[in-house]
Amino acid sequence: QVQLVESGGGLVQAGGSLRLSCAAFGRTDRSIAMGWFRQAPGKEREFVAAISWTGIFTYYADSVKGRFTISRDRAKNTVSLQMNSLKPEDTAVYYCAAALTLGAPPRVRSEYDYWGQGTQVTVSS
Repeated sequence: QVQLVESGGGLVQAGGSLRLSCAAFGRTDRSIAMGWFRQAPGKEREFVAAISWTGIFTYYADSVKGRFTISRDRAKNTVSLQMNSLKPEDTAVYYCAAALTLGAPPRVRSEYDYWGQGTQVTVSS
């Protein structure tokens, strides 16, 4: 089992920045790709960004490309999402997820094995 704990959410004005972090606990001695998803009220949970176990491969949703950056520290079992130039439409609950794979990080929700509890990000206009 892997437990994921997110932190760093909050309220920010449009154009501002936030940094989300996710710490992994438990059976982290495996090849684990990490991803971030988000869910706005009344909408489906959607892919935001993902990073492979090695950190070599990263993927982003078109809506965040150029504004968000995903990174990881394998020694600390953490993954971060730096969010810049935030927009009101980025408002959502952000979830950290882990997939047991050595390959390319998944961009599909169903391919992730573990999820965090989520952290709220609110961007005011």
